[in-house]
Amino acid sequence: MRLGLIDGDGIGPEVVRSARQVVDEALSAVGAAPVEWVPLAMGHRAIAEFGNPLPEQTLDALDGVDGWILGPHDNASYPAEHRAAVAPGGAIRKRFDLYANIRPARAFPSVHATAPDIDLVIVRENSEGFYADRNMFAGTGEFRPTPDIAMSVGLVTRAACERIAHQAFRLAATRRKRVTIVHKANVLPLTMGLFRDVCYEVAQSYPGVEVGDEHVDAAAAHLVRAAADYDVLVTENLFGDILSDLAGELSGSLGLAASLNCSATRAMAQAVHGAAPTLAGRNRANPAALQLSSAMLLRWLAARDAEAAFAQAGERIERAVAATFEVGVATADLGGLASTSEFTEQVCARVHRR
Repeated sequence: MRLGLIDGDGIGPEVVRSARQVVDEALSAVGAAPVEWVPLAMGHRAIAEFGNPLPEQTLDALDGVDGWILGPHDNASYPAEHRAAVAPGGAIRKRFDLYANIRPARAFPSVHATAPDIDLVIVRENSEGFYADRNMFAGTGEFRPTPDIAMSVGLVTRAACERIAHQAFRLAATRRKRVTIVHKANVLPLTMGLFRDVCYEVAQSYPGVEVGDEHVDAAAAHLVRAAADYDVLVTENLFGDILSDLAGELSGSLGLAASLNCSATRAMAQAVHGAAPTLAGRNRANPAALQLSSAMLLRWLAARDAEAAFAQAGERIERAVAATFEVGVATADLGGLASTSEFTEQVCARVHRR
């Protein structure tokens, strides 16, 4: 198995290094063959070396790997000529048609959570919707016909709705068998109405899964009031971005928010949080989100290739992170005293325990 390793910016090199260590330990613990890691450049390092935050060399190399771990990028600090371009993460998602963004939110032992009983997954359509940087073949869906007018085009297609709905229902069938379709069809009856209706059509292929729908504003309020009511939510790109950040905070912190971007053939582990440049190089970053994202990548590879050992390794990482929190080991953002490397060592030790 060949996996790409993209450090990114800010705390990226530290949390990516931590994720690699944990993956290597987990694969060793279950007797799986080691991964061949392929380091690739992105962000400030790539600008310095190639004059581009996402060089073609990196994109070409990603064509030859099974999946990859992506560190956070800090495109707000790039030189002006690069800030105007699509952010590297979005460009990668578009290049490889990573149409599904899977974002779990769950509370962990000994970590304070606003919603201590939360355990849900948001399945976010990742390729179109109201995100203007990825819903056009060329250019973006935003434009200014005059200096005083700005416009944005939202894109919703039946094909994209169908494939993200299947992703959500397949996932729900392995969990508590309940899907909530989140939309805003009351004020966007054509675009969001199509999304809602196609999801209901797909639901007919999964008779064992309960299905309902909610407007996005009601869903946000309901998440705050009773997050435990949800199992799997499927929604449009922009709505999914907002709701998954809300769910991450309800579970304790965005520092715990894992994420997987995938298609039927490729997957990218990418934590939800940003590059936190003020913490860079200080050994203080919380690596848990990218560790958990990497566990999701292993589970996805296991399902794609019928490789049971990878699923076992992913499960070990998830259990080890939870067990580390349970004994009170956490980084400073969660009120703990552990450094990035100390938290990583604790998790690595626990992946070997049954």
